[in-house]
Amino acid sequence: MMQKAFLVAALLLVIAGCASVPPTDADLAKIEHIVVIYAENRSFDNLYGLFPGANGIANATPESTTQLDRDGTQLAVLPPVWQSGKPDARFPADLPNRPFRIDAAPIGLPLSAPTRDLVHLFYVHQEQIAGGRNNLFAALSDAGGFTMGYYDGSPLPMWQWAREFVLADNFFQAAFGGSFLNHFWLVCACTPHHPGAPAAARTELDASGKLRRQIDVASALTGPLRFLEGAYSADGYAINSAQPPYQPSAVRPAPGGDARFGQPAGNPLPPQTAKTIGDTLSAKGVSWAWYAGAWSAALADGMKASGKHEVIYTTVNNSPNFQPHHQPFNYFARFAPGTPDRERHLKDYADLVTAIDAGTLPQVAFYKPQGTLNEHPGYTDVLSGDRHIAEVIGKIRASRYWSKIAIIVTYDENGGFWDHVAPPSGPGWGDRWGPGTRIPAIIVSPWARRGFIDSTPYDTTSVIKFITRRFGLEPLPGVRTKMGDLTNAFDFCRR
Repeated sequence: MMQKAFLVAALLLVIAGCASVPPTDADLAKIEHIVVIYAENRSFDNLYGLFPGANGIANATPESTTQLDRDGTQLAVLPPVWQSGKPDARFPADLPNRPFRIDAAPIGLPLSAPTRDLVHLFYVHQEQIAGGRNNLFAALSDAGGFTMGYYDGSPLPMWQWAREFVLADNFFQAAFGGSFLNHFWLVCACTPHHPGAPAAARTELDASGKLRRQIDVASALTGPLRFLEGAYSADGYAINSAQPPYQPSAVRPAPGGDARFGQPAGNPLPPQTAKTIGDTLSAKGVSWAWYAGAWSAALADGMKASGKHEVIYTTVNNSPNFQPHHQPFNYFARFAPGTPDRERHLKDYADLVTAIDAGTLPQVAFYKPQGTLNEHPGYTDVLSGDRHIAEVIGKIRASRYWSKIAIIVTYDENGGFWDHVAPPSGPGWGDRWGPGTRIPAIIVSPWARRGFIDSTPYDTTSVIKFITRRFGLEPLPGVRTKMGDLTNAFDFCRR
């Protein structure tokens, strides 16, 4: 009888894939390569709020869906969707005070249609979150009610990868605010510092600790806000988009100087020296690279001493619209022009394609798509970048690497879009810098669970945690201790 019970238990364990058994280091060693793909500016609810079984919009409470005005009273309707300070005629002026479908009537903008950008600044974001109530997004957005918009993401190619493998529905951006700071938190779990930051670029807070702002009108129903938030905090931390000291950068080289450097007069962020995941990987002899779409073209564009940029921060003539503030390693002294580490580790997307085809993929690869393919509102659409990322994953799946790889796809930040889940807070969960709003994350691997929604609390530093555990690296001090390390997404008993 006891033997029969043991066999039944063993059979149930096999059926369950023994996914409840925590992975060992020997299990993780089956993953020989890790690829991290970093897209742009979407909250979880904005793209995956209708995903079957996930903690989506249907689970939102009235407290988070019902937006308040700037004086704390409930809005009768959502504010207009502002475009250049005026209501956007594509959106009804009296949208009900709740989340709405961007891609459904009466609006009907498809996933292939670019939309306006939304404010996503460090201090503004914290006020929008409102202590976890998430009810000041519309009132404190320069885009008005648009922040409450979401899509049916089911036509997206990445939605299908999420259905087959793992969708994490409790994954948060590591830092409040925008892309610049969250890219740093992806590679170093740190906030860059500039003790000599210009006074004019520092952000002042009022006596209550809130952002000083110019308010033209008292109610969100009659006009957008203009925000007075600089690139730096009052104590010199770079919280919003500061430019890198090396090309590619929006800061031009000095006339007659070394074209590989931005001129000091342009006030780039000084070279940083904090320890990064690149440092810890190199210290352990683990091969790695940061691949960026249009890196080579942007490098040549940035080294021109004059004339308009043709690749950097431009969409003119079908430019790839390279974003220098999305390239975190380009801010660190270790990867300065002329260093061996720069040549070894900072590469173009074309090099990633070659590495996959030629069998030279490093053990850890980060991939940042170019601007036209990163899904950022304001200068591109969702569908183009989503298709591109899905194609990259498909290429890897068809390669020699598939049997021994883990691919992590996530977004840098919410881009100003509302989400209903309160970010975790308190010791071990967060600090002065974050975490911020929930964002999508998808884990694809032959070792990943199948058709699984992973609700383990994660943030961007969980990516660092996963890489660190897999390769036995020195831990980085900024990583949130209570956040998961992504291993719950895997089932090593599958094969």
